[in-house]
Amino acid sequence: MEVGGIFGLLILIANVWAILNIFQSSADTVKKAIWIVLVLLLPLLGVIIWYFAGPREG
Repeated sequence: MEVGGIFGLLILIANVWAILNIFQSSADTVKKAIWIVLVLLLPLLGVIIWYFAGPREG
């Protein structure tokens, strides 16, 4: 399945948003790194998993 056009742009925006929120979270550095790698390796699925299970502000 090739992702392109508007859908690809939306995934890119979601990934950037997720990575910025991961950087701003209060999680430790190792957890942040794991989440960032997950989001980068699995763009759509990683963002969905992060949204439901990722680090939250304390």
